[in-house]
Amino acid sequence: MWSMGAAENGALPERLAALLRILDGHSPADPKEARDIQLIKRLICQHSDIMSPRCQVGHITASALVIDCASGRILLHFHRKLCRWLQVGGHLEGETDVAQAALREAREETGLPDLAFFPLAAAVPVDLDVHTIPVQPDMPAHLHLDFRYLLTTRQPHALAPERGESLQFRWLSVEQALAMGDALDSSLRRLLRKAQEHVRA
Repeated sequence: MWSMGAAENGALPERLAALLRILDGHSPADPKEARDIQLIKRLICQHSDIMSPRCQVGHITASALVIDCASGRILLHFHRKLCRWLQVGGHLEGETDVAQAALREAREETGLPDLAFFPLAAAVPVDLDVHTIPVQPDMPAHLHLDFRYLLTTRQPHALAPERGESLQFRWLSVEQALAMGDALDSSLRRLLRKAQEHVRA
């Protein structure tokens, strides 16, 4: 276990120190996101395997909200295990770069060939969220410490998810998505509003 100052004196492995730098540079949009950032920091300092899906208390995940450049619509898919409409994303698979993990997951889950980070100049998360994943046959209930990015595509018609991925997708305006109400959790609604602000800017 490391202290919160471990990154400053070099005791924290670089892959974890990089995560803390991302968290330190992020401005939370609401009290929930602010609390989640502090929780993620604490768990990073307590668990050296926090980037591995095998860390049972919880682990880092990477997700992305995909935006159609031409129409401004966003892409949601129906998660088969959680039975909810969500952005694409999932676990890290040995990556130490969370942004690249989000890009890989998005490519696998959508098959879109031209995904790119928005904005291009900086692959930084636009949102950070902690949520509980219910007990699974091979895993107790645990936390997902989710780093959330924006990706763009100019080929929304090219959806071709890999075998075994979700086949239920919706291209929606942000307004249409927000109108889904309780079908979306509050953190996804926050992510949608942030995406809307970024696109307008």
